[in-house]
Parts: sequence; C-alpha cells; structure tokens
Amino acid sequence: MDPRQTEKNYDALASWWLEQMKESTYGLAALERALMFVEQGARQALDIGCGCEGRFLKMLMERGFHCAGLDISREMIATAMKRYPTVDFAVGDMCTWPLPRQYDLITAWDSAFHLPLESHEPVLAKLCEGLSQDGVLLLTCGGGEEPGSIQGEFGGKRFEYSSLGIPQFARLLWRFGCAIRHMEYDQYPENHVYIIAKKVSRN
Repeated sequence: MDPRQTEKNYDALASWWLEQMKESTYGLAALERALMFVEQGARQALDIGCGCEGRFLKMLMERGFHCAGLDISREMIATAMKRYPTVDFAVGDMCTWPLPRQYDLITAWDSAFHLPLESHEPVLAKLCEGLSQDGVLLLTCGGGEEPGSIQGEFGGKRFEYSSLGIPQFARLLWRFGCAIRHMEYDQYPENHVYIIAKKVSRN
C-alpha cells in the first residue's frame, strides 16, 4: 500500500469523483448519528480524506463548525478549495501529517482503510490524541474479525485496502482513551463498518 500510488490514483479520479458524488448522501446518516454524541458548543471539525466533493464539510459548516480537511491528493484538494474557500485544507499523508490542534470531531470516512496494516495503530493513536476533551471520532473500517488486506478496483484504478479487524480496533480505541458509542455494519452483507467513538476520562 504505497501512499504515492494512492495519491496518484486519486489525482487521476478527482474530476470523475466530483461528477459521481456531487449529489451523494453517502455517509451522511452516519455523520448525523456521530453529531448526536458531540458536546454542545463544539466548533472544530477535521475531515481526514475529505476528497473534492465535500458533503461532510458542507453539513458540518451548516451546523456551525469551523472545518479543516486533509487529503493525500493535490487534485482533490485543489477542487475542494474552489468549492469551500473558508475551509482550512491541507495536502498530506495521514501517517505523517501533524495535527495542528485538537478537534471536537474527527471524521475518517473510507480513507484510513487504504493504510498498510502496520500504520493503523499509530494513526489511530494520533487521531484519538487529536480529539479535544469529550471529542468524537467517526471512522470506517473493514468488518472482519482478523487483520487482513485485499485489493479492488474503483473508478478503473487498482486500490489496496486493509483492516485490523473489529476486535483489535475496539481494543485500541479503548487503549487510546476512547469508548465506542455506536458501531454498525451499514452496507451488510459487505464487510463495511463505521464506528463512532468518544474520548472519555478514565481515572
């Protein structure tokens, strides 16, 4: 899972992706559910793997959030900047990009599953650390029981995907100070899961 190849593939797909997704509501029901767990007065949100279409960013801005977006694809970000000029966009690899602040809500919808297996744990630790007190994390992952990797085609490009498995994600979230508030196989029978976790104080 070479991040440079992921970047190259998404650069090539930016225009196609915008056309495909410009009216999409994919994932918004999960985001709506995640917002139920966000504390009153929360105002800082980060979308990891935001892409160019920005439906998550649009909903969050409508709810009064100041938004930031990160994507590995320069073309995706260039398109997104034209659509949402008030968002703080950055081009970067989630494995190495330093979070500039803590956020009340971090979303990683269909983005972290491109990581190599060995990168999931450090990235998850970074995202949990990047949550403010009582902050909420929404992420998707493969819904298997064991760690594994697969390949698939999307938009005519070959991508690789990996997952630690649901039990390991649950253990790591708790280790990194977050408790799962909701988990759903939202595309059953496909092994696609979204998890909502909330940062908790533990004595």
